[in-house]
Amino acid sequence: MKKLLSLLIFASLFLTGCAHTVMDTPENNIKAKQFSLPAKDQAGLYIYRDSIFGSALKKDLYVDDKYIGESAPKVFFYQKLKPGNHKISTESEFSDNHLTLQMDGGKNYFVRQYIKMGVFVGGANLKQVSEETGKKAIKNLNMALSK
Repeated sequence: MKKLLSLLIFASLFLTGCAHTVMDTPENNIKAKQFSLPAKDQAGLYIYRDSIFGSALKKDLYVDDKYIGESAPKVFFYQKLKPGNHKISTESEFSDNHLTLQMDGGKNYFVRQYIKMGVFVGGANLKQVSEETGKKAIKNLNMALSK
């Protein structure tokens, strides 16, 4: 019985202990929170997760099918993109959920990732929010390093 219990504990730690969200530098965190407008040939994208619901869950994020990182509670990502249509995706319970944004140059866009109830495990979804809402939430978060 002790061997079985030890094996279960080891397996749990091995399978869950390795995943973590890598944070960006404090300098980049402060700079991103200034919300400077990007150049006219770029658009700024902030993706954030501010709720504590589902705090044990980490969900992969993608921009135009390119992996940018794993979200966690109280974390945001910032990227500069070319103007145009962009697909933002998040890992969810059974398949990815997507949000398409038409982004203009010289502007910032804000997307909130939130955890929702699932059948077996919590899923995730994305919602575009206003600049005011996004800035207010991000002021209290820390910036993750984008891949």
